[in-house]
Amino acid sequence: MKYLTLDKSRRLLIYLPLGLTLIGLIMIGSASVVTAFRDFGDKWYYLKLQGIWSLVGIGAFWISSKYPHRSLEKFAALFLIGTVFLLFVVLLPGIGSTYFGARRWINLGFTTIQPSEIAKLSLGIYLASLLKRKDRILQFGLMLGFIVLLIMLQPDLGTSLVITGMSLVTYFGSGGKLSYFFLLLPLALMAITLLILIAPYRVARLKSFIDPSSDPLGSSYHIRQAVLAIGSGGVGGVGLGQSKQKYDFLPEATTDSIFAVVSEELGLLGSAALLIIFLILTLAALQVSQAAVHPFSSNLALALSGSLGLQAFLNISAITALFPLTGIPLNFISYGGSALVINLMSCGILLNISRSINAQR
Repeated sequence: MKYLTLDKSRRLLIYLPLGLTLIGLIMIGSASVVTAFRDFGDKWYYLKLQGIWSLVGIGAFWISSKYPHRSLEKFAALFLIGTVFLLFVVLLPGIGSTYFGARRWINLGFTTIQPSEIAKLSLGIYLASLLKRKDRILQFGLMLGFIVLLIMLQPDLGTSLVITGMSLVTYFGSGGKLSYFFLLLPLALMAITLLILIAPYRVARLKSFIDPSSDPLGSSYHIRQAVLAIGSGGVGGVGLGQSKQKYDFLPEATTDSIFAVVSEELGLLGSAALLIIFLILTLAALQVSQAAVHPFSSNLALALSGSLGLQAFLNISAITALFPLTGIPLNFISYGGSALVINLMSCGILLNISRSINAQR
């Protein structure tokens, strides 16, 4: 990050999140026309809803960029308690909405919210405060395990992996003993293996990852269609709005699989540009963490950069068959209001931290 100065990082934390939000609106508009017209008779249905959430998210971005981030520490425990409450409530029949066997959304009548997205931010704030003090491995492990357990009850392995990765990055980045890494890593691998083995559909996904031709009309169908879309795009793409895979061939074209639509329509050049944007955004966030003087500020920036970077990495790796499918959306680009608002709010907090560094010094 030699050439990525703090001033450059500050500007990037304004332009890149807003640019990604705009790209997301364009791609959702393109990817959703078929399913939106089929289900609602309005091909712009999803685009309109995401547009509303974009305005809410930009408002949250502006507020969080102005609100003193150090004040968040006073409410860290309260935020986490509220998140735990929501993670319990979403599991209750009649309150939590079920989609493809997963109960991840709370129906408010006029809209839905996804508590696991809120958990990324609230847990990041809590860990930033907790890890100011060293040797908190027991509290860290118990809290992380409890939150992941609640999310896995939905079930949501993808978000659990992001939260676990974000938490470990924050713990060791804040000065945690590396010797604990060799203790936590085997436990994490054992837990992931167990979670896969107890769910037949996860075992099927793992088999399809190892051998994509094993069940072309079943467990391997999703990844085969995604890879076909990516390959069809070639270098320059088939053109914006011209994807053929979105015509009910590619599952979850507006959410988990939207990167495949990006690759098909914009080609290698467009998908590579998107990868570079995510990389630069993550590096800019890490630069803020590195430059921050106060431990809470540094830890919080580290947690947020870990969450943003890891989620993009997992989604793109899964859709390009470099990682088993986990059912996780792509930050800013996939359809989803809760995720967009939390991502923009996270970037607003990072921007606020970057602005406060000179004053801290």
